[in-house]
Amino acid sequence: MARVYFHPFNASHDAAEVSAAAGKLLKHLVEAERISLRQKVPLKVHFGEKGNQTFLGPENYAGIIDFLQQKQVESCYIETNVLYGGRRNNRTNHLITAREHGFTQLPIEIADGEVGQDYYIQEIAGRQFKKCYIASGFKPYEQLIVLAHFKGHTLAGFGGALKQLAMGFASRGGKMAQHLSAKPFIIPFLCRKCGACRQVCAVDAINLQTWWPRIDRQKCVGCAACTATCPHHAIHTNYLRFLMLGSFTAKLADYSFAAQICKQNIYVNFAMNLTSGCDCEGRKMTPLLPDVGIFASTDPVAIDRACLDKIDEVAGKTVFGRGREILDYTEKLGMGSQQYQLETV
Repeated sequence: MARVYFHPFNASHDAAEVSAAAGKLLKHLVEAERISLRQKVPLKVHFGEKGNQTFLGPENYAGIIDFLQQKQVESCYIETNVLYGGRRNNRTNHLITAREHGFTQLPIEIADGEVGQDYYIQEIAGRQFKKCYIASGFKPYEQLIVLAHFKGHTLAGFGGALKQLAMGFASRGGKMAQHLSAKPFIIPFLCRKCGACRQVCAVDAINLQTWWPRIDRQKCVGCAACTATCPHHAIHTNYLRFLMLGSFTAKLADYSFAAQICKQNIYVNFAMNLTSGCDCEGRKMTPLLPDVGIFASTDPVAIDRACLDKIDEVAGKTVFGRGREILDYTEKLGMGSQQYQLETV
């Protein structure tokens, strides 16, 4: 049975208390489960979209960083570019946003390159995918600390450790595959044939030499680097295909499984600022209920289940009702167990 460690929050607490609790939980987990920390252990985080006010700021992670420093473990922040056209869809602006949001204590690695084009292929026997496009920056690391802001999500129902693995570790093409399983196309009357898209296409799939510019669907791997690069917004994807191409949660499950292969990760979920939407939404959101606490585990399935159970217990009702089938999918893939023992620290 999986073990999940939990630190509850009182009615009032500040960032210093959150930070201390997170560091204490990590220390307890490492010692209780005799975890051997690698020489370098990156922190997988979410920097928050510009305009969002409820993302987890870096002050909440100070205790974890201090613990790693005490153990003489090198670390960094690591993240991937987003698929949509926000402030974080390329490395340059992503780094600016991260620094504006205070993530300056550690070096930052954007794992999928300038516009999401850097990836490796992880083969799996999944429900929706046989190949997953994972950001190449994660490949060298045997161990990461996956820090998830547990909250709601418009499509997934909720987001925690599993979604952090699925979307957070995927390259741009991997994110597109999960959302759409579709490939981009060029709108001819918007295209100026400037060549910016061709410069970032790693498989030479774009033809601008004819009067009708086009993307060769046979060559295209769906990395979507061209979508992010086009200065004229001439490259798009058919978003209607999302409704016709299989279960979104099953796709998330496949990618979360692929992302953790050959890793010995530690998962820390912060059940606070419990909004209905994701930190990718650049708007102010009001939490649905008071902060619950912090969870830590080596099992991503168990920790997400424990979060859902504890939130429902505190609220006296089901808060995040949709998307829970991802727990069944990932359990069947062998990622972890929904049966857990909760230990309060």
